[in-house]
Amino acid sequence: MTQATSEDTLALLTRLSQRSGVQSTLVLSRDTGAIVRTSGLISDNSSANPNSTQPTASEDSTEMLANGAGRQSAGIHSAEDVAKLVYNFVGAAGSMIQELDGNDEVKLLRVRTKKNELVIVPGKVAEKE
Repeated sequence: MTQATSEDTLALLTRLSQRSGVQSTLVLSRDTGAIVRTSGLISDNSSANPNSTQPTASEDSTEMLANGAGRQSAGIHSAEDVAKLVYNFVGAAGSMIQELDGNDEVKLLRVRTKKNELVIVPGKVAEKE
């Protein structure tokens, strides 16, 4: 049953990533923030996840990202940069909700800026025994 759920999630992400205007998709580990799957963003990590659907960077663009040239002016971020920011944001939102109501949880986070929109759907937090 878990396998079917994973396949459904993968199919949904594939459909979403093919819609016009979608720049990238990321699946992160809820526990560590590690990238499980990504599409549309270039990774700084040379040993990228084999399940990843990341674009291959040319040597020039990899060097440009590695030394930060053009990153701030063009708004270019690596998958790792975005993952870290999203992981921290989800953690902060979860803490806020727990402080407001300990029986509640975050289901959807939507951030809209002048240039972009992020839609974040956190998975369930594993119960600690």
